[in-house]
Order: sequence, then structure tokens, then C-alpha cells
Amino acid sequence: MSRLRTRLAAGLGSLVALAVTSGCGLGTAGGFVPTGELAGPLADVESLEGAGVAVGSKNFSEQVLLGKIAVILLRSAGGDATDLTNIPGSASARSAQTEGQVDLQWEYTGTAWISYLGHEQGIPDEEKQYQAVRDEDLERNGLVWLPPAPMNNTYGFAATKETAQRLGVEKLSDLADIPAKERTLCVESEFANRNDGLEPMLEAYDIPLGSEVPRDNLKTLDTGAIYSATAKGTCNFGEVFTTDGRIKALDLQVLEDDRDFFPAYNVSVVVREELFDENPQIEELFAPVAEKLDDETLIELNAQIDVDGREPVDVAFEWLQSEGFIE
Repeated sequence: MSRLRTRLAAGLGSLVALAVTSGCGLGTAGGFVPTGELAGPLADVESLEGAGVAVGSKNFSEQVLLGKIAVILLRSAGGDATDLTNIPGSASARSAQTEGQVDLQWEYTGTAWISYLGHEQGIPDEEKQYQAVRDEDLERNGLVWLPPAPMNNTYGFAATKETAQRLGVEKLSDLADIPAKERTLCVESEFANRNDGLEPMLEAYDIPLGSEVPRDNLKTLDTGAIYSATAKGTCNFGEVFTTDGRIKALDLQVLEDDRDFFPAYNVSVVVREELFDENPQIEELFAPVAEKLDDETLIELNAQIDVDGREPVDVAFEWLQSEGFIE
């Protein structure tokens, strides 16, 4: 899986976006979505009866999961939620919302800041990144960003726990303390060429490519292959996305980004301003749910989909029940 959140603005993504804006329809998943009654901290949320809400998501597991959570919550609150989850690509999902075909979807702060709003560099501080995106996207596009979840699905590097223990590595700055021959890295081609990618990251941690990390130490692989290659020892350190379920399944350890190099990619519910003004209780509906979505939770839920083969809608419904949000 490529970095679908941020860089599918070309190729197929652009073609699909064109289809969306020209009225050719959205290639979405739909399907049966169970509902329940709001419970626990959501029990007193004002009904959304009569509110029509088109819910979108991109087409990778975490996004479909979050989209199904939104559909379940909105319908359980009495809203008329149309399921448009699983839109192919970031560009088309964004276009669907800015063009008014999608009213609500979860989005990542770093994605909006860099890919949609056109800034070259992300903001590592999570709260500052959220505030900057919230203010600019509302002013420019009439989109309301609700408070973000603590989860931060950003870039990272992981190793097997055995490798991390053998080399005495817990954080990225520790890489400077191990022999150069041990600095073997598996990365995807996109990451190797990004302005928040490999070479700037290595410079930030005082191990520049070429001198401290020999180019022969690099292996360029597809994103999915990096996880298994790291687990098998093909490389000591593999580029990962920090809420990917394969981290847990393969018992990998993510190194701490102790110099805050990587941008923040917290996820927030984003709502068209017109809908939000008419139904401000949407914020009350999603706030307690978003607060529960930390990295560990998303890793577990994503693993149920990508490793165990479960359907995102079933994982979403079961989790909402287990947390006491619906019954």
C-alpha cells in the first residue's frame, strides 16, 4: 500500500477525481452497515433525525474502518447517512468533499496541510498542525475540522525486537551510535525522494546518506514488502506507517522519533460548514469516539482487517459496542 493519504493526486487518483467532478459517480463500497442505539457518553446526544449526511473515506483499511464508524454513529443517532466509503485515492476523496458530494469524512492533518493546502513542510507539533489546518481549511474551503484523535499515522522506522535489543536501539537518534554496516534500511521509492523523507531524515539525525549510511545499505521495496523484509532480517530497519496492523502482527518495534522530524498525521472528522451549522451536535457525537482512537487501538483494529481478514464494518461495529458507545 502506497502512502494513499498524501500522494495519490496523479495517475489513477486524478482520473477518478475527474470522474467525480464530472458527475460520473463515486466508486465506493457501500454494503450493509448495522446500527444500534447510542449509549454511554453518547446517550444524551441530540437526535440527528432529518439530517442527510453523505459519508466518504479513502480506500485503504484504516480509512474504510473510520468511515464505517462514522456511518454507524450517524445512523444510530437518527441521521440519514449515505455510505460512500472506499473512494479510490486521496485526490478523489478530497474533491468529493469540496464539490459537495461528500459531507463528512475523516482526514489526516498532515495530508491536508501538505497535499491539499499546498505547504511544502509539515508541522511536527500535533496541536499546532491541527490548529493551522483547522483555521486555513475553514477559511479557504468551508470545511470544519473537529478535534483530532490522539492517533498519529505518520512515518516511522521499525525493527524486530531482537534486532533493537541486540543493537541497543530504541529511538532514531540511537542509529548514530551503531556501526555503519548495521544501518541497513528498507524503504519505498516515494519515501526515498520526499522532502520529509529519507535523506532529510538522515541529515536530521546526523547520519547523512552516502557517508554515514552507505547507499549499498538501502533496499527499495514496495510498501507491503517492507514489513516482512524487516521481520525476516533483510534489513535491520524498515520504513513503516505507525498505525499499521502489521507492526503488531510481526512483533516489530517502532523507534521513537525523538527529534520530531516527521510531520503530524492525526486524524479528524471533517464536516462541510453548512451541515455543521445546522447540526452542531455532530461534534458531541464524535468527540468521545475520537478520544479513544490512539495508536495502539488503530494498530489492533487495522490488524483485524489486514492480518485476520475481517470486514472493516464488523470491526467498527464490534469496537463501538465494546467501548460502550452503542448497544
